[in-house]
Amino acid sequence: MTFLLSIPDPSIILLRTGEHITLVLTAMIVATGLGIPLGIIMSRYPKLANPILLVTNAVQTIPSLALFGFLITVPFLGGIGKRPAIIALILYALLPIIKNTYIGITQIKKGIKEAGQSLGLTPLKILFLIELPLALKVILGGVRIAAVICVGIATIAAAIGGGGLGVFIFRGLSTVDNTMILVGAIPSAIIALLVDWGLGWLEKDLTQIEVENRKNTKKLIAFFLLLVSLLFIVFSFLNQSQGQIIIGSKNFTEQLILGEMIAQQIENNSNFTVDRRFNLGGTFICHEAVKAQKIDGYVEYTGTAFTAILERKPVSDPNLVYKEVKQVYDDEFNLEVMPSLGFENTYAILIRGEDAKQYNIETISDVAGYTTKWTAGFSYEFLAREDGYPGLSQTYNLQFAQQPQTMELGLMYRALAEKQVDLVAGNSTDGLISVLNLYMLEDNKNYFPPYEAIPVFNQNTLQENPNLSTIVKELSGQISSEEMQHLNYLVDHEKQSITEVVKDFLSNKNLI
Repeated sequence: MTFLLSIPDPSIILLRTGEHITLVLTAMIVATGLGIPLGIIMSRYPKLANPILLVTNAVQTIPSLALFGFLITVPFLGGIGKRPAIIALILYALLPIIKNTYIGITQIKKGIKEAGQSLGLTPLKILFLIELPLALKVILGGVRIAAVICVGIATIAAAIGGGGLGVFIFRGLSTVDNTMILVGAIPSAIIALLVDWGLGWLEKDLTQIEVENRKNTKKLIAFFLLLVSLLFIVFSFLNQSQGQIIIGSKNFTEQLILGEMIAQQIENNSNFTVDRRFNLGGTFICHEAVKAQKIDGYVEYTGTAFTAILERKPVSDPNLVYKEVKQVYDDEFNLEVMPSLGFENTYAILIRGEDAKQYNIETISDVAGYTTKWTAGFSYEFLAREDGYPGLSQTYNLQFAQQPQTMELGLMYRALAEKQVDLVAGNSTDGLISVLNLYMLEDNKNYFPPYEAIPVFNQNTLQENPNLSTIVKELSGQISSEEMQHLNYLVDHEKQSITEVVKDFLSNKNLI
């Protein structure tokens, strides 16, 4: 029954599939339009070949998520949504197209070109009548490789609000839901196979065109130009903001719930419509997005803001942390920190329930005696943060059998339950803790700072929409830690719709 409940509505799957195809097609059209001319230029000016290839090769070595994150802060081209996602895909697609064009043209025998010159053909005619037709098979091979690469990398676009099938994959990872992951992965794989087959067929068909069939080539070019125009019209439409207020969230269940709660609260109490840009990745992506007003607001945690964004040493006084965050966010970032939603979601050091019973472990201090034979799993963010693993290991003298494994939050829970790792750092309000029979160790030395959930909004947005602050602040103090964990449980374990879970909660709180 769980399997059936976790499958999204078919219309949503079709929507995300359409977004995915649009991202890939748009990126490929632009990349092809840039890559082939660059390859031709390289063949004419060989000194430019190495610098161009060096730059495009360097782009290929950048991890896709890092490139997506970097583009958030780039003026005009950056931000969140489809535009920076397409820019990233274009950058990844350029190398095979440029390289194959260059190789295809330079491998043509000199005698063939000289024969054209002896017939009085201009360099431009030699290019279009001799070089490009002879190099076409190699060029199309590069386009084919680039397209398949783009289909795969486009799944990462969900991390910056670009949509596509990656939305399901990120959602499945955050909820340990294999079905949801497959809902995103299978259509993506099918698209990749169809693209590979289709371009393979096109490659074979076009390279068999004889000189007397030039009319067919002209028709193909006309069709291609028409397709370009239509795609840019569709893209421009899709890239328009779907509402007046843009609400973001990080990429785990609780954040999706809180983002939806803020969105429904705004829509229920105003004439605003909300553009939901959820699953934006980690803390720094959301922070940069709200600073740049690419989103108008999202929910942060005081301890995370204090240590990760402001780079302060962890302290345990919740009032001090809140006041410092509020003051600095106002002074330095032009951001409004609103009152707490009422609960705290601290880091939770988790082990399996069976291990806690077997070794009589209750606190983090207790577990230190066993970690020399254990393996840990932490998120990338936890390993790097001031309030993360470095300070934790020093405070509790934690030493593991090997370097901690780095993985996404949803994968950590799965790995712990399946005995791939023995200890992880999760979130105290996660619904999966009870579902997977995990045990939360007591932070007996009060290492972790307070992590109160706080809405953070761009002050320009609040000034442009004076009633917005009052509407959002009505949620202050409305959610307890137990209620938040229950909401997470309903989504993670019961596979209920986030929209309906939030709607029911707001109704029970008389906020609708």
